[in-house]
Amino acid sequence: MARRRHLPISIILCAATTTCRRVVEGLVPPPPSSSLLARRTRSSSSRPPPPVDVDVVDRVRAADDRPPPPTLGRWAPIGPSALSSTSRDDDDDSDDEGGIVDRSYDDDDTTTTTTTTTTVELDVDGAISSWSRLASSLPGRRRRGGSRGVVVGRLDDLDMKITSVAVPSMLNLMVVPLVNAVDTYYVGRLADPLALAAQSASNQCFFTMYFVAAFLPAITAPLVASAIGRHDWDGARDRVCEGLFLSNVLGGMFSLLLIVFPKAVLRLVLPPGSSAGIMDYAVPYLRCRAVGMVPALFASTGFAAYRGLLNTVTPLKVSLTTNLLNLALDPLFIFGLGRGGAAATPSSSSSSPPSWGVPSFLSNGSGPSGAAAATSGAAAATSVAEIASALIYLRLLVRRGLIRWSRLFRPPSLENLLPLIRGGLAMLLRQLTLNVAFVSAARRAQVLDPSGVSAAAYGIAMQIYSLGVVCHLGIQGTAAALVPSARAAGGDGAAREVADRIFAWGTILGMALACVQWFALPAIAPMFSPLREVRDAVRGPAAISSFIHLVNGLVFAGEGTMLGLGAFRDLALITSLGVAVMVSCLASPLGSTLNGVLMSLAAFNLVQGLAVTLHHPRNAII
Repeated sequence: MARRRHLPISIILCAATTTCRRVVEGLVPPPPSSSLLARRTRSSSSRPPPPVDVDVVDRVRAADDRPPPPTLGRWAPIGPSALSSTSRDDDDDSDDEGGIVDRSYDDDDTTTTTTTTTTVELDVDGAISSWSRLASSLPGRRRRGGSRGVVVGRLDDLDMKITSVAVPSMLNLMVVPLVNAVDTYYVGRLADPLALAAQSASNQCFFTMYFVAAFLPAITAPLVASAIGRHDWDGARDRVCEGLFLSNVLGGMFSLLLIVFPKAVLRLVLPPGSSAGIMDYAVPYLRCRAVGMVPALFASTGFAAYRGLLNTVTPLKVSLTTNLLNLALDPLFIFGLGRGGAAATPSSSSSSPPSWGVPSFLSNGSGPSGAAAATSGAAAATSVAEIASALIYLRLLVRRGLIRWSRLFRPPSLENLLPLIRGGLAMLLRQLTLNVAFVSAARRAQVLDPSGVSAAAYGIAMQIYSLGVVCHLGIQGTAAALVPSARAAGGDGAAREVADRIFAWGTILGMALACVQWFALPAIAPMFSPLREVRDAVRGPAAISSFIHLVNGLVFAGEGTMLGLGAFRDLALITSLGVAVMVSCLASPLGSTLNGVLMSLAAFNLVQGLAVTLHHPRNAII
């Protein structure tokens, strides 16, 4: 019976995986008729080749041999020679007759080329179509034994470049949700669903404010990468200082708002009819968390600067160091020195406050109870770790010469602000619409039942889901950094190749994460709470969120490419469309259950995935 019950789920998983694969490989249009192909071939062959500017070529080759300045250490920017094995001009995809060049490898690794004219769809200019090129960019698609040989999996230099940037970035981003999961685990040991519900609501409010200002680091990375690709070191330094100044200003404003008016902000998530006990837990937690707002934005901008340098190993070391500090402080701040991190019972939590409570000015009223102070200890430990991270990034950026003290505290000029304003307004609109969607989902989960079980289950399900999302964010950040860097160094052909390959890698990653989360759920879902009712409520939402990763592979790869190209307006419009669908689902009867809330999130990501997939072949470089 158990095997029969899981059979439809397996069929759905296989169907979803096949559908996601066909998005990349199955959308290639059928080959054109012979008469149409002949007309296109005659049209393309009659055109004269474009003129080549010899001076520009010489300057690019000279720039590729130019060493980086001493202040940037051993890092060297990606140049035309680094992309020579992977970047191609449009003429490399077609011969003089309008055919398609097929490169193959013999047994001795010598390269042979054959030309075909009837296997793929051609655009009106005789070049390979965008969909065909996208499907052919799958990693490892190399033929051994001629054009009719088998396809073998061999990663080229571009694949290695993508993985060398993406994997450390994923690990760096994954450390944070892992530590947050440990926070949730410790709070869950209090055996109080109100504590988990308050933590979920407070974190949602904090990140709502955080992501309003976090558009600055998102824009800083491609701007720094583009400047480095042009060997404009002064421009890269200016972009970093401007991003840090604005992050500090916005972060200070939002931090003050969360500390002074926590109840007003929490009402965005907690409706008036919610339990008063949740507010008693949430207010001190949110105030402790708000202390780390400015350091968190500072560290995020520092990470964006290093990502623009295509250096993701140093941020990984910083993240590991500071989050190990967070892990060490968690049991001390939650349970106190005398308890040593042992699991607390509800009675002991309320009657015996931890040795490390929260300050009185951060508490709610006369002072938090023992359990509320223990919950707030998790937020205090996170804020201390974020302060340490900001100080480390400050030292690193000064040592690398990417910060000028005179510019760090001086408002940037209007001329320098224009790139940030142009992209910032669209990105700010995008972040605001995203906040509307996720605040609506969290609020809906809070009102499903007064006991806090549904809200606690929603927080745990989103915590599990976020572990996979950070891997997608690594792909997004890689595209946002590599695409503009390749375009500045090697032209549109190099950027086109990078964008297509990252899109393929994102699709593969989405399928892998969906399978991993689905099969790991029975082991990880019960870890976050000892309460059986919470464990039972987590299973459905966590299972639904695993399938969302299938679409997220397309979403984040496409969004990263659009960020790298500066297509902020189109990205904001796509996000607004997805948010409208999600809010509509939440307002419908679908949003009356916790599984329906996650289905609304799935609808949002599905719309996003379809939109970025259709937009990808129509990018400026495509």
